[in-house]
Amino acid sequence: MFNSEVPMADSFLNEVGCIRIQPNSRDDWIWKPDPSGQYSAKSAYYALRGNITEGDDFADFEELWKLRIPSKVAVFVWRLLRDRLPTKVNLCRRHVEINDLQCPFCRSMEEDATHLFFHCSKITPIWGESMSWVSILSVFPQHPRQHFSQHMNDRVEGIRGNRWRLWWVAFTWTVWQLRNKIIFSNGTYDGNKLLEDALFLPWTSLRNFEKHFAVHYNQWSSSLRDAFVLS
Repeated sequence: MFNSEVPMADSFLNEVGCIRIQPNSRDDWIWKPDPSGQYSAKSAYYALRGNITEGDDFADFEELWKLRIPSKVAVFVWRLLRDRLPTKVNLCRRHVEINDLQCPFCRSMEEDATHLFFHCSKITPIWGESMSWVSILSVFPQHPRQHFSQHMNDRVEGIRGNRWRLWWVAFTWTVWQLRNKIIFSNGTYDGNKLLEDALFLPWTSLRNFEKHFAVHYNQWSSSLRDAFVLS
């Protein structure tokens, strides 16, 4: 069946190609993200980053691509910001049969991205505590992308700002990993272990990418208010 349809598809494309929409000009495929109209990997990369096709609307993704984090983590955050993670609510919307829509942490609300990562009663206190490390008071937005944007643009600059942004990525990534362990491997929620695992990730990243970073993990994790300025 598949092989027999290929010639038909080719024939259809050839037939369409012979139809001239503008009688006085040649019809061609145009790659809009590049002024030349020609596709290139470079122009596709910039289009994905939002520099060409969407302008300021994709400024948040600009901040994401600047972070020195593993590619799999960057893709995870990109999916979170676009609400493309397979949360229970998202799977249900795609007509996947889900018997239990409850959040695996609190077991009291449906599991969508906003609840799971930011508004769950098990997660919100950790966000609140982390904001105290850099002396920020704020209200949590209602959408992951708004939360990310607020976190990226909070009045924290320099070394502290970079580490604060890494924390957002590390914590959301760790929340997702714990969620999967609970659902697929009979794991249990442990807030202290969640915080410890999340703190280990930015510390590891800083060891790899900050030239003069030489803080021992025990010092990093035991003095969180100082962790964002220690070097």
